[in-house]
Amino acid sequence: MPDRKESESRKLLGRLREALAEDSAGQTRLDRVTHLIADSMGTEVCSIYLFRDPETLELCATQGLNPEAVHQTRMRIGEGLVGRVAGRGEPVNTANAPQFPGFRFMPETGEDVFSSFLGVPIQRLGENLGVLVVQSKDGRVFTEDELYALEVVAMVLAEMAELGAFIGEGQALSARHMQPAMFRGGIGQEGVARGSVYLHEPRVVVTNPIADDPKVELIRLQESVNALRVSVDDLLKISDSGDKEQREVMKAYRMFANSRSWVRRMEADVASGLSAEAAVEKEQSAARNRLSKVPDAYLRERLQDLDDLSNRLLAILTGQGSDTGAEMPENPILVARNIGPGELLAYGRSLRGIVLEQGSVGSHAAIVARALAIPLVIHAEGITTEALNGDTILVDGEKGVVHLRPDETVAEAFFDKIAMHAAAQERYVTLRDKPAEALCGTVVSLQMNAGLMADLPSLVNSGAEGVGLFRTELQFLIRNKVPRRAELASLYSQVMDAANGKRVVFRTLDIGSDKVLPYMKPQDEPNPAMGWRAIRVGLEKKGVMRMQLQALLRAANGRPLSVMFPFIAQLDEFRQARQHLLDEIEREKHLGHIVPENVEIGAMLETPSMVFAPRQFFELADFVSIGGNDLKQFFYAADRENERVRRRYDTLNVSFLSVIERIVERCNAAGTPVSFCGEDAGRPIEAMCFAALGVPTLSMRPASIGPVKHLLRRVNLKDAKAVIEAASDSGAQSVRPAVMEWLRGTS
Repeated sequence: MPDRKESESRKLLGRLREALAEDSAGQTRLDRVTHLIADSMGTEVCSIYLFRDPETLELCATQGLNPEAVHQTRMRIGEGLVGRVAGRGEPVNTANAPQFPGFRFMPETGEDVFSSFLGVPIQRLGENLGVLVVQSKDGRVFTEDELYALEVVAMVLAEMAELGAFIGEGQALSARHMQPAMFRGGIGQEGVARGSVYLHEPRVVVTNPIADDPKVELIRLQESVNALRVSVDDLLKISDSGDKEQREVMKAYRMFANSRSWVRRMEADVASGLSAEAAVEKEQSAARNRLSKVPDAYLRERLQDLDDLSNRLLAILTGQGSDTGAEMPENPILVARNIGPGELLAYGRSLRGIVLEQGSVGSHAAIVARALAIPLVIHAEGITTEALNGDTILVDGEKGVVHLRPDETVAEAFFDKIAMHAAAQERYVTLRDKPAEALCGTVVSLQMNAGLMADLPSLVNSGAEGVGLFRTELQFLIRNKVPRRAELASLYSQVMDAANGKRVVFRTLDIGSDKVLPYMKPQDEPNPAMGWRAIRVGLEKKGVMRMQLQALLRAANGRPLSVMFPFIAQLDEFRQARQHLLDEIEREKHLGHIVPENVEIGAMLETPSMVFAPRQFFELADFVSIGGNDLKQFFYAADRENERVRRRYDTLNVSFLSVIERIVERCNAAGTPVSFCGEDAGRPIEAMCFAALGVPTLSMRPASIGPVKHLLRRVNLKDAKAVIEAASDSGAQSVRPAVMEWLRGTS
């Protein structure tokens, strides 16, 4: 039976290759393909439906249905049996189509006389391009051999569509990768950028989907699989120097590389007539389709391993590795499915923007993008399959929108937006050396957030008065093993040198939740944002905390030092962390090392519990920094990684502002300096409201300092507070409308 399946598939693919090689128009080729498939399958009907837009399928060619229905019959995803195949990415095989759930009668096609229906998705690497259908009058369920043969043919059609074999009139037959496309995603880092696409993982193009000689292709596949396994074994040897968890991950990776079932399926595809490359892509497409439907995070991760192995195998087969010879364009905008912090840092400030299919607002990539002030859009689904190296691309990080190959109207509007941004930045530069002094005489200290040495030049360029938050975890995230104490001490010393006497607040290691070290065992937690993270890790992994505290003390080399502990949820946690630092100071003295002339020990207030902490907490802390990002998500019980809920809640909600005001009052009563650190500190309206409520210091990304200072210098904070109080007393849910109306009246 398998031999018959293979020979029938090879015979059909051989006839297809001849038809596709003919010098004819795209529509003519499609028509010829439907005739060949219907004849080979022994069916009265073969039809090809292709997407004309992301939601609509169009009948583009048919043998057996009414030819006048071609390019006239359309349906949405999920509509009818064809729409069901497209929506689910799975075949439909039935002997009685009119009785099958979801059947839709289309009288214009003349299909009412056909009972049997077999439809398979035409897909490439998880992207649905259309649906291939065969039908017959007699009521029969198509065999597994017939289903397999049609899936193989659909794979070839997908590859040929990618190569432009079916270009013709109408939207459904328009050239791929040529039309304007817009992608809506999430905001990872604000800003706007125009440039050219630079793919992080260039698309491997299969130019020969049909095998000339299956025996030769089988040898090529087997040799490439062997080479892949050798490379994975080499990676495993390297990981032997890492920790146990890292080795376990690599062992699981090697297990997939040595999977006989995976290789056997590809060998069967080659025997059926596909080239080795097409066989790999066929299995990869199936894996990606399964990946999209798996709810379990662990299984998704394992299927991603299989996807990565497929990419490696394709690179070996085609010679189209990551080094494709494509030069980085003048204004590169990086497009990727996802990217790690180390890889992103390797590109550095040469990038004008970043667009990711995956990622999150708190991901490592987002943290680095903010540090480098590079506009970032996340969750731009489908862009890696549509974009080509060199394509013109516009990134709007303020709206989470990406325009690929934009038309002239969109491009002109975007240029105007960039020009407005440039003009505003020039205006902000003139304020760099001026204080953020409101009309009422109140002066607000504006500081910057940092995490990389590359951030420090912004301390001067932005006009920041100091570094209100230096994220020390980035140096841990970009390495594949724990950095040494001497390395950290050297880095922290360079940071303090670059600050040139300005205050730098070092936040101790804030890992866990969305920031998982590559060499740390992932914690299988149902809600990691509220799990084992930050100070909780530090107090349990005392060796890592001691090493970092020693590095900070030695980096200071006698200079003043400010250390802040993150995610304090109760008084005893702060007491313990503070005592650890005091113990290390005594230990350094005992060893004869120079200790800082003054040490400030502060806490990040990120949990609602600390708003109501005992008075001793505010008295014990040398300073308190309100961690707005986490405080807001816990206050509203709204995960900031969840786009469906995080935008429902306004920072200027009366209840949230009352919490900020309560924190300020408690700090003032204890004589403890307080600041606000987070995304909202860099938003001018929110920053003004915090300052009006008495927050004297705001810490934000460097690019936000100019806009915030510009607004603060134009308003009277006493008047702003009166507006906030009046809106609160009126019973309004948010003070934003009242504040915006007041600002319009003052401009």
